[in-house]
Amino acid sequence: MTNRQKWEEAGPPDLPATAWAVLGLLSFRGARTGYELKKWADASLRFFYWSPAISQIYAELRRLERWGLATSRTSGPQEPRAARRYTLTDAGRAALAAWADGVDDPGPPVLKHPLVLRLWLGHLATPETLRALVERHLARTRDELAEVRGALRRAERVPQWAFPLVALAWSERRHLAELALAEEMLADLARLAAAGPATGA
Repeated sequence: MTNRQKWEEAGPPDLPATAWAVLGLLSFRGARTGYELKKWADASLRFFYWSPAISQIYAELRRLERWGLATSRTSGPQEPRAARRYTLTDAGRAALAAWADGVDDPGPPVLKHPLVLRLWLGHLATPETLRALVERHLARTRDELAEVRGALRRAERVPQWAFPLVALAWSERRHLAELALAEEMLADLARLAAAGPATGA
């Protein structure tokens, strides 16, 4: 019995979230190479989830193809280098729709904030270093906000991207909130500096 037959009898496999994300990238119109999927993930997914490495994308594409959820073909001889392009199968679209429309709890967001970790250990750092770290974070977040807004403008021109537009709008609001939180962090550091030397842990 093939993996596809098993899936049709028992339901879709218990795939990691990254596999569903890659399958989701394939759900939009057109066949794409792994490299094109990586570029698209960098221009969209990373603003609200994360962008998997190119090696992860190819590993997931092979897994999805084994399960019959995706299929691929090699480009014709007219292209200088053969490129393998992937598309969603009917089974893949059905599995993805069932996952996207599922009522199971997707789980809490996973927060790993390196700057806050460094601030948590602020009793071991100088006030100047802490301020510089927060200011660098503010500058990077402003740059990322500009990239999100660029992605929003591009998505607004594509009618079938209505739901990616909602996700990108959320990302814009998250970056604005991140800027506000970092500004408040600078104010907190200023208050600590005015209060005198911090005590050790």
